[in-house]
Amino acid sequence: MAVLLYRLGLTSVRRRVLVVLVWLLVFVASGVGAVTLSGATVTAFRIPGQESTTALEVMGERFGSAAGGGSAQVVLQAPAGRTLVQTQVAEQVSGLAAELRRLPGVVAATDPVDAANPVVSKDQRIGYSTVSYGVTAPEVTDDQRTALTSLVERSRADGLTVEVRGDVLQAKGQVGGPAEMIGVVVALLVLAITYGSLVSAGMNLLTAVVGVGIGALGITTLTGFIDLQATTPVLAVMLGLAVGIDYALFIITRFRHELLAGRPVEEAAAMAVGTAGSAVVTAGLTVVIALAGLSVAGIPFLTEMGLAAAGTIVFAVLIAVTLVPAMLGFVGRKALPRRSRVEGSPVHADHGFYRRWSHGVTRHPWLTLLAAVVVLLVIAIPVLSLRTSLVQHPDRDSTQAHAEQLVETGFGPGFSAPLLILIDGADAVTRAPVIRDEVAAQSDIAVVAPARPNQANTAALITVIPASGPDSTETNDLVHALRDNIADTPGAQVYVTGTTAVSIDISHKLDQALPIYLALVVGLAFILLILVFRSILVPVVGVLGFLLTIGAVLGATTAVFQWGWLSAVVNSNSTGPLMSLSPIIIVGILFGLAMDYQVFLVARMHEAYAHGAEPRTAIVTGFGQSAPVVVAAATIMFAVFAGFVPEGDATIKPIGFALAMGILFDAIIVRMIAVPAALTLLGHHAWSLPTWLHWLPELDVEGAALERDIPTQSTTEPTPEAHPTPHDTHH
Repeated sequence: MAVLLYRLGLTSVRRRVLVVLVWLLVFVASGVGAVTLSGATVTAFRIPGQESTTALEVMGERFGSAAGGGSAQVVLQAPAGRTLVQTQVAEQVSGLAAELRRLPGVVAATDPVDAANPVVSKDQRIGYSTVSYGVTAPEVTDDQRTALTSLVERSRADGLTVEVRGDVLQAKGQVGGPAEMIGVVVALLVLAITYGSLVSAGMNLLTAVVGVGIGALGITTLTGFIDLQATTPVLAVMLGLAVGIDYALFIITRFRHELLAGRPVEEAAAMAVGTAGSAVVTAGLTVVIALAGLSVAGIPFLTEMGLAAAGTIVFAVLIAVTLVPAMLGFVGRKALPRRSRVEGSPVHADHGFYRRWSHGVTRHPWLTLLAAVVVLLVIAIPVLSLRTSLVQHPDRDSTQAHAEQLVETGFGPGFSAPLLILIDGADAVTRAPVIRDEVAAQSDIAVVAPARPNQANTAALITVIPASGPDSTETNDLVHALRDNIADTPGAQVYVTGTTAVSIDISHKLDQALPIYLALVVGLAFILLILVFRSILVPVVGVLGFLLTIGAVLGATTAVFQWGWLSAVVNSNSTGPLMSLSPIIIVGILFGLAMDYQVFLVARMHEAYAHGAEPRTAIVTGFGQSAPVVVAAATIMFAVFAGFVPEGDATIKPIGFALAMGILFDAIIVRMIAVPAALTLLGHHAWSLPTWLHWLPELDVEGAALERDIPTQSTTEPTPEAHPTPHDTHH
């Protein structure tokens, strides 16, 4: 692989004008496609084959747009000492209902104080109007949404409390904004400090932006052909920007080392792609495996998110091994700090801090390994109380949260978790009263509404209000009890659906898929790492370190977003279960990134050992060479992910926080403390491969084949920065 990448890098740098023009053409074509072919994203979560999803499809067929339109609840509370049904207040409420009906996009709005069908609490102080739109929630425009919220704000007069909640208030996810800019600015500063050259920093950032831009624009173009979740492009940009910067960083850093070793510009670029580029391809492949592996969950929107992000990673890798060397050909020795640009300048390769760090870790390996493990296990403790749900709680200061609180006070917590019983078939209408009585006989039931038939009398809907909230164990048990206890008949098939039922189904599906996903992804990556390092124990150490990382990450995320710790720091005004999708997405992304650091850090240790160094010396040497770059890469990734936390929406914020903390835990505690300590304890055994596995192919990430097969054109001997030891006995 190293030789093939060397030739690719050499071709790219020699034909750099053509390479740059090709990537520019791809970028422009992606932009044109995004502008002319893109469509709207979706926010609905559905799983084909699940009872709740099947019922929603049947509802759409039987009840038409009335079943699938977006809706909102405008919740009202009478002034202190008064009720909603008193004449003056009732006139004000009815007037508001009339104004709601005249809003753009609204097809119906109920009157809470209508004598024929009142919707008020027992004390008559709280009621709500159901506002129905003629289109689904994602299709409600920003102007229509603003018209609704503006009317609610204007109606708060004479002591009347008016709040609103509903799916139509969920704005679409946006790509581009303060989050990305924060990450880009921090990345530029870190790169400038790391390189000591604004030219190198700017080129690194430019190539990464081109890669993530092509990926994001391509995803935007796909929205015109398939339904993609609104968070898909945001996740792709967040991940693609981070790895794109890091992959270019590793190749540019190696290019600078080769220049300082005396190689000409073109050969230095080709060697950088052949050596560091091999690690980039391997690391990128682990991330792609982790993301594409999300498809094993069998959830279409999760598969789409994983494949979209994986596609962005593929572009980042291709950019790194083609566009980056082409740009290096233009930049040449300007990629070096000004004091090192003249050929023959002394090599500044003293990484004293990192060598002292590695000496300290390897001198007391048992103590440092134990300390790292204990710290991560303590942080992981909150994961024992982790809960997940698709029902997310709004910020406590928002109108949605105030509306939910009013509804819960006036009608009970179950009004936030309504269930729908769909009866479909020729006998649906005649069976509906019997089924309603059977439903009412179940435990944890607050209200069972009369059945509502469709116009053709081929289906009926029964609204069920549980006595418990949407996140409670009791409501979860109620859904399963209804499905188990309400039997189908030849002329009437019974479904349980609604937002709460969909959430329960998806959470159950994800819980089943996560162990399978972990086994598949970890297994494939484990095999890949065996091929890379020609070792069994190095991949074992890497995978065990990841398990510590993911435990600590989920523990910290639970403490902050479920328990409410440090909520002011992350600008979180709500607590509750994590999004059902979060754990599997976090696990998938972090596994790929953790293996990135494992490859980049340990590859240089393996390179030193392969050149004859003793195990501890190889660890210290490889650590001193790779740790500065890994720290810079981790800092950039941390900044990119953390940039999505302060202003991120309820879905992205916990994921951004988890990924940022995951980078911190994995890069600093696991890869820079636990892994070197563990490898020191293992000694020579860490780098050995059982004889019965010697038939496995050798990927040669360190580029040993380049030393044998590629004639050097350098005029000076390689420095220790290029080759860790003077030995040349490849194991």
